[in-house]
Amino acid sequence: MSLGEKSIVFIGFMGVGKTTIGQLVASKLNRSFIDIDHEIEKEFQMPTTQIFKVVGEKTFREKEKSLISQLSSESKTIISVGGGAFLQEEVKEICLSNCMVIFLDISWELWKERLNTILNTRPVLQGRTLDEIKELFYKRQESYSEHHLKIQIDGLDPDSIADYIMEALHKA
Repeated sequence: MSLGEKSIVFIGFMGVGKTTIGQLVASKLNRSFIDIDHEIEKEFQMPTTQIFKVVGEKTFREKEKSLISQLSSESKTIISVGGGAFLQEEVKEICLSNCMVIFLDISWELWKERLNTILNTRPVLQGRTLDEIKELFYKRQESYSEHHLKIQIDGLDPDSIADYIMEALHKA
């Protein structure tokens, strides 16, 4: 599959803006957009925090892997994966070999400012101290180290990020 045909997968820590930016890029490229977490929520008919409590993280991760495996082989789709998806080696390998993987990177200092707006919707943040969340943030950065394009989003608005991505894709 040519680069122009490949699906694009957005990775990065929770709350970084994968869904917002993915939707903008999908609109600009006239492609369909899929948020994996939202698809799982629709299937289980409950929010992610409830899925983790009711059926457990293991079941969630299995469904996540199944959906990503299926969707990553499709062409011209924009996919936003959850912040923990790339912790699964198989998911990482599938995305890297079948898709264009874009890592949205943010500094801890800027991300921390978003914490209050996302805290109640992210099950892996529940019951953690700020120090524990910071440790998780830096630990997860390792899982995002393999990608095709990295964008440092500090100080950029979503439209600027989407425009930058469009420019990078046209150059590629």
